[in-house]
Amino acid sequence: MDSKDVAGWSQPTPQTLDALMPDAIALAAENLGVKKAHYDTPTLFALAVLAGAFIAMGGLFATVTMSGAEGMLPYGVTRLLGGLVFSMGLILVIVGGAQLFTGDALMVMAWASGRLHAREMMRVWTTVWIGNFVGAAGTALLVFLSGQYTFGHGAVGASALYFAVAKSSLPTTQAFFLGILCNVLVCLAVWLALGAHSVGDKILAITFPVAAFVAAGFEHCVANMYFVPLGLLIEWGAPDSFWHDLGRAAPSIPVGQYLVNLAAVTLGNWIGGAVMVGAVYWFIYRRPKLR
Repeated sequence: MDSKDVAGWSQPTPQTLDALMPDAIALAAENLGVKKAHYDTPTLFALAVLAGAFIAMGGLFATVTMSGAEGMLPYGVTRLLGGLVFSMGLILVIVGGAQLFTGDALMVMAWASGRLHAREMMRVWTTVWIGNFVGAAGTALLVFLSGQYTFGHGAVGASALYFAVAKSSLPTTQAFFLGILCNVLVCLAVWLALGAHSVGDKILAITFPVAAFVAAGFEHCVANMYFVPLGLLIEWGAPDSFWHDLGRAAPSIPVGQYLVNLAAVTLGNWIGGAVMVGAVYWFIYRRPKLR
């Protein structure tokens, strides 16, 4: 019931936000970083493989959604649709439970507070990055073997090839900065999800930042562990009938440039998440003067 003042007028009932406040999110992020550092390596690796597969499934969903849309929908609308469905990948990671390299950049907060050693953090990041690659590239292999890329009279495969060529051909400097911007949004999605209480709230918190980075064309290293290997498998192994249906020859995906760009995007993702989100929020809410 509303409270009353002495004159009998109704006073509004104080409203509270049904989510953690930012300072509480910062503490939760620290605690989660400590928890991750205590996982043994086999557990970390298994969770990382799952995360790579989940992000790959988001990439698959986006590829199918955007297939054949070129020329039929405005560029921005197509990218937005792809981003909305791609967010399924991070939803599976956060809600389902898995270890994603880009989100784990927030572990820097626990390190900055002296709650874990740098070597523990590096063990997590290295193990998770490798596991993410295995999960994402392994999913690409399964998708290729399934022949799913031939669906839509080859339209799905054409989109997969487009993504692979575009991502592997980016100038390295551009890939680096696109990686920074990407993981700012990804880690903000993780940050918001940490503050949410219900599954529905977590899904909503994740969807818009992820949709924004995809729509904007930013670069995510784990997504690229799926997109480019799938394109390479199609280039190397698709039957002649597939190329006949497309009416084009197989493109040449530059493997060397892909590997260079993957390293650049990985570094950019780390800076975007660890420095521009994790370190900044640590300074605001968790530096020793404030604890």
